[in-house]
Amino acid sequence: QVQLLESGGGLVQAGGSLRLSCAASGRGFSDSAMGWFRQAPGKEREFVAPISWIGGSTFYADSVKGRFTISKDNAKNTLYLQMNLLKPEDTAIYYCAAASSRYYSDDAGVYSSWGQGTQVTVAS
Repeated sequence: QVQLLESGGGLVQAGGSLRLSCAASGRGFSDSAMGWFRQAPGKEREFVAPISWIGGSTFYADSVKGRFTISKDNAKNTLYLQMNLLKPEDTAIYYCAAASSRYYSDDAGVYSSWGQGTQVTVAS
């Protein structure tokens, strides 16, 4: 099973950028689809973006489309989320997740491994 550790969160002004990283250890990262999810205070966890096992296929939640970019470096066992033009409504704990297969989805149920999360706060 893959173990995941997120980093890169912090406090940023609206309009700014952050890059989140998710370092993976254990077997299976290169064969796993991955995803980013987020959970804001008082709200349910929501999908941000998934990526295929080889990194060639992605899609995005409408709320982040055109601003966020997900990428996967199998050589470095690392997943990234580049976040630009951040808005206060992007404030949340961001989680990376690994699927137990190559199948990528916006459904949290297909992901079997989760990181502990990293806080992103966007000030207005």
